[in-house]
Amino acid sequence: MASVSTKVYDRLSSGIKKFQPILNNAKSRDVNESDTVIIITDMLSEIFGYDKYSEITSEFMVRSTYCDLAIKLEGKLAFLLEVKAIGLELKDNFIKQAVDYAANQGIDFVVLTNGVLWKVYKITFTKPIDQELVFEIDFLGMSNKNSDDVEKLALLAKEGWLKSFLYDYHSQKQALSKFFLSALIQSDSIIEVIRRELRKISPDVKVTSDQIKEVIFKEVLKREVIEGEKADEAKKKINKVFNKISKNKVGKQSTLEAPEDKSAIVETNNEKIAI
Repeated sequence: MASVSTKVYDRLSSGIKKFQPILNNAKSRDVNESDTVIIITDMLSEIFGYDKYSEITSEFMVRSTYCDLAIKLEGKLAFLLEVKAIGLELKDNFIKQAVDYAANQGIDFVVLTNGVLWKVYKITFTKPIDQELVFEIDFLGMSNKNSDDVEKLALLAKEGWLKSFLYDYHSQKQALSKFFLSALIQSDSIIEVIRRELRKISPDVKVTSDQIKEVIFKEVLKREVIEGEKADEAKKKINKVFNKISKNKVGKQSTLEAPEDKSAIVETNNEKIAI
């Protein structure tokens, strides 16, 4: 995870210590949604570093109400927050309307929170529009002395947002997802590597790429990582990367060969003619 400056780290750490008793008190009183919004607004300002008057706004309505919050940076909408009362259990369907609105605005991330739990979702621009849980935070379970806890808050902090920490974290998580790794194993390049290594281990045994693929599909990988929309999307990304690498290799080869062609010289009747 990307590191933050000492100043930001100290602010995040102090914020955990300050707001845990506030959240505990609010939870014991079972405060309503409006009061929860007030606490979250203070957290966004004092912990995450957003300006309360210019960067935190409730002007973006999702359910014809102003309880939901939005973060605006440099005049542009960064992400939405769907807020629920602190005592309410967070369910994924609570965020559907915020996701639909965010998708229409081209926003990539939405946060569902009751102050204690924070769930960060990445919008998936598919048909239909979907969302993927990137990470979640249990604020009351955090420790201001735990660097992992503090740095996780940095993903949502203003400084982290401006440096694309959240995008980088999501990309890393995707690269290690079961769908991505499954698609990578199924790719022709990896199948060829497996075939080559098998040949080293058993030089007398002839194994084809198709045979390896069949075993992987039927006996190694689970159906859930081979079939379905997420699996197909992962395959598309893998194929796109390999196609790009292949094109780059062809381009480099052409560049290397071109000077030789241009500099080729034929000597005729003591005259040098460039071909």
